[in-house]
Amino acid sequence: MKVLTIKQPYASLIIKGYKEYEFRTWETKYRGEFLIHAGQTVDRVALKKLSKDYNLEDMPTGVILGKVTLTDCVKITPEMAEKLEKKDNNIYWGFNGWEGYGFKLDNIVEFKDKTNVKGQLGFWNYEVEKNIEK
Repeated sequence: MKVLTIKQPYASLIIKGYKEYEFRTWETKYRGEFLIHAGQTVDRVALKKLSKDYNLEDMPTGVILGKVTLTDCVKITPEMAEKLEKKDNNIYWGFNGWEGYGFKLDNIVEFKDKTNVKGQLGFWNYEVEKNIEK
């Protein structure tokens, strides 16, 4: 199954249902399910900004947290950035002319058991065990 490694706290924000877009500088034609992997890196600036408004106490790193469905990939125009910032300027902030794409994520499933895995850049493949979705 495809996997995307995402820095914390963003990976947890996605799995908890707070963040519905993941941002990348590259576009993807892929649509469908993939696993969310929490990378080893923690964005300390984002963590400080977000921890007062969101429950980020359980923020594991180096593990597969769950799965989502990528339903769309949209260009982040100034208008789209403004729309997202109005929706939740705590999570969607810092665009300031940034150019890239937003991966629209739906059908979020958090796994009870977290699987330790080393991450990779971009989408990568992982052989899913039958019982991973506990």
